[in-house]
Amino acid sequence: MKITIISAGKIKEKYYRDAIKEYEKRLGRYCKLEMIEVEDEKTSEGASEATQEQIKEKEALRMLKHIKEDGFLITLEIEGEMYDSETLAAKLERLGVQGVSHIQFVIGGSLGLHKSICRKADLRLSFSKMTFPHQLMRVILLEQIYRSYRIINKEPYHK
Repeated sequence: MKITIISAGKIKEKYYRDAIKEYEKRLGRYCKLEMIEVEDEKTSEGASEATQEQIKEKEALRMLKHIKEDGFLITLEIEGEMYDSETLAAKLERLGVQGVSHIQFVIGGSLGLHKSICRKADLRLSFSKMTFPHQLMRVILLEQIYRSYRIINKEPYHK
């Protein structure tokens, strides 16, 4: 299985980069992982709704270049479906059994995702009603993918 994570912005904090490297290493035995970062747009304080929409659209155009039509697209959205770890593991396993060989996750920038990407989603996934920094969301997503593979393979880790 190939898993691609497409996200806006570079990870600046060393502790996030270290965590991402660790999960990339752990996931190496379960899947082919690809991380794609697109440039994010700077958002000024008090930006109008129209300006925010333009920013999300610019980021979306960069992301859409990397989204493959033959992949299963999962967007991370506050308003998406909430899964527990077992349900996510079951979903990933079921997709593999159904012959899906490429799963793409998309994480928006600080303003979220533009509707042009949300409309393309095969699954809109929410990790919480809370807002997390988009850099931290990459770490959380990688940990949950790793946890899913451990559950699927009935290996110790999940508690």
